[in-house]
Amino acid sequence: MSVYLHSAGTVLPGPPIDIASLAEKFDLPSVWGQWVESFIDNPYRHYSVDLDSGKLRFSLADLATTAGERALAAAGAAPADVDLLVMGTSSPDMLMPATVNVVADRLGIDDVATYQLQSGCTGAIQALDVARRLLGSGEHRTALVIGADSCAKHLDLSVDVRSLPPDQQVNGVLFGDGAGAAVLGVERGAHGVELLRTRVRCVGRGREPGQTLNWFGGADRHADRPAAVEDYKAVQDAVPPLAVQTLDEMLDALNWDRGEVDYVLPPQLSGRMTDEIHARLDVPDAQEVSCVRETGNTATPLPFFQLERLLPRMIAGDRAVGVAIESSKWIKAGYALEKVDA
Repeated sequence: MSVYLHSAGTVLPGPPIDIASLAEKFDLPSVWGQWVESFIDNPYRHYSVDLDSGKLRFSLADLATTAGERALAAAGAAPADVDLLVMGTSSPDMLMPATVNVVADRLGIDDVATYQLQSGCTGAIQALDVARRLLGSGEHRTALVIGADSCAKHLDLSVDVRSLPPDQQVNGVLFGDGAGAAVLGVERGAHGVELLRTRVRCVGRGREPGQTLNWFGGADRHADRPAAVEDYKAVQDAVPPLAVQTLDEMLDALNWDRGEVDYVLPPQLSGRMTDEIHARLDVPDAQEVSCVRETGNTATPLPFFQLERLLPRMIAGDRAVGVAIESSKWIKAGYALEKVDA
């Protein structure tokens, strides 16, 4: 059974925060900002927390609900149309109840199958994969797929950033907050964009995690261990070849060659790395769809920000391939779209 992508909707909390504002807030030298700009090249990010007051303005459920509302509106769908809800996140508001079920309640969605996946940069594609397979089974007709993440819970405004090692500093400038959503269905819909294939593979056997997010319970909440750590060197080394592998595997499975791809949606860790990955993917005739320099790395929802930009641009016959790589325990994921004739 064919599965179609009807819409995408996204949300970013608060105003864009540039590097100069972060440096001023944390009393960091200008050379720090120069390092961030040259080494990472993520000019902006958005936070759910107010940097001046430290007050949390948006919960993850707030962001996910807004993204879901926007995706439904863009698809011309009502909450009552949804019979499957899948959400990916690495930063749920709480362990229980699952954030996906809080969002369902807020949207007015009830008596449907819900799933929440614990994942980061590949979480959106993992959620799309689950939804595509369940829709393809014939048991469901319309799915709302959500990806949302917030680093606000890890943003300690009282800490002396200068005292932190680079593997902790880098998270604060790489990542921002946001949410995205998409509506999928078994009917062709207005866009006529078919989700042809999804692919998810964990390739972390024998490899140390590239990123770690710790959870603290009541017994260890004062433990002396960092909330978030990023091995950026390992990420730099591993992500580009994994992205090329994923694209090759997707093209082989679809029996497409590189010249048949009209749009490529590369991994979005940082502006600098996106440029490197795009060059290595070697799809010179395809248009790149990227947004990380505008949004910051929002982790799980980033593919939805790319899809929101892509959908209005596709014409009949266009083909698109998206790739995402997660460094937590090394997951590679991809998806393929084609706009079919009316």
